[in-house]
Amino acid sequence: MRQRHRRGQGEGAPVPPGGGSPEAPRDGNRLGTLQVVTELDPTQPAWAERLRRERQARGWSQTDAVTAMRTFSDVPLPDGLKDQWKRWERGRNRPDEFYRPLIAATFGTVVESIFGENRAPRPPATDEALIMRSGMDTHELVQRIRQSSVNDSTLDALGFTVEQMCCDYASAEPAALITKSREWLTNVTQILDQRLSLPQHRDALDAAGWLTLLIGCLEYDSGQARAAESTRVAALQLGREADNAPVIAWAHEMRAWFALTNGRYREVIEAAQAGQDAAPGRSVAVQLLGQEAKAWARMGNHRHVTRALEKGRVLLDSLPYPERPDNHFVVDPDKFDFYAMDCYRLIGDDKLAEMHATEIIRKTMNPDGTSQSPMRTAEARLTLAVVAARNGELDQALTIADEAFSIDRRSRPSLLMLGTELDDVLRRFYPKESRATDFRATLVAATA
Repeated sequence: MRQRHRRGQGEGAPVPPGGGSPEAPRDGNRLGTLQVVTELDPTQPAWAERLRRERQARGWSQTDAVTAMRTFSDVPLPDGLKDQWKRWERGRNRPDEFYRPLIAATFGTVVESIFGENRAPRPPATDEALIMRSGMDTHELVQRIRQSSVNDSTLDALGFTVEQMCCDYASAEPAALITKSREWLTNVTQILDQRLSLPQHRDALDAAGWLTLLIGCLEYDSGQARAAESTRVAALQLGREADNAPVIAWAHEMRAWFALTNGRYREVIEAAQAGQDAAPGRSVAVQLLGQEAKAWARMGNHRHVTRALEKGRVLLDSLPYPERPDNHFVVDPDKFDFYAMDCYRLIGDDKLAEMHATEIIRKTMNPDGTSQSPMRTAEARLTLAVVAARNGELDQALTIADEAFSIDRRSRPSLLMLGTELDDVLRRFYPKESRATDFRATLVAATA
């Protein structure tokens, strides 16, 4: 369902027609997929470049973009809006609060993804941060737990510690984080054996639920599928015992993820809808809709893909920006483009898939060339490899795939799923090329 907005006033108000010269064509020759990430105009605001690239990926003229935007407004938009669009793409003025949601809806994404502020990555929490929040460091927290000296401050410090471990998920070495999480789960078990008030008991169960979800995700990333499923079921039980709707919904999301990577697409839909029923209107529902869209895409149902993505987009746009977007169990606005990228690649819209992939890599890249989100980067690179292969660029496809496989922090099942999809493309497009047919061995080695 389209989200409509009423016209407002402000910095993005349209200018009279005829207020600027026609914009020179900027498409040029198609850039190699690796180049696209670095070929953005450094003199332009990132949001202005994004508008241009979104429009060009769809093959739209500026008139087409304005026409499409009008369909998302519940009031007539003024004449001369094309001239305003030109100014936006040139970065001369930023669309105001009325136009930003219309533009995001036009391009099927969320406002924050296009117009969000450049937020520096949040540094990992330290003992100093824990002391500032709770008055105790990690050692004292553990000692209090072991000495049965648990109060509200102890549980607050525990919640802070668990949250940080969930934020470490994207970059930490899985085996080490599993060990650390299990140690803390043991500590929580000791708390649950003590005499607690009802709210304290619930807080401890909540901490146990999040830790169990985290362990299950890490186990699955590491290829421990049976252990991960048992852990997921335990998290579901903890969520139900604590009446914690988000924990319950994330347990369903894990089931959807497990099913997706094993080709059980109908089960993905079932699990995604169960999770949405458990926690409607929550951040996790966006991820569940993303998993649902991915399953529909793999079943070739474009209509349901569009519907699921649009429902997720509208919901995510209605939620406030998360305090800890790096928390694995929080859906940040940029993750929506990650879902869309996967779906566009599967339905064969290579230009949009490429545009989203390069945007994901750009946003996750640190100044030193490392990634804030290695697993997203790996999947974005495999998407670029698929696009390159379909466009007759075998050497480039294999080079990009090697880069994806060289990333240390990986989710083996997800990497295998996307790598297998790339392998299918290579075998279909290059059946007589040994480099293409030999890719399967590279994939098996990278995901072993």
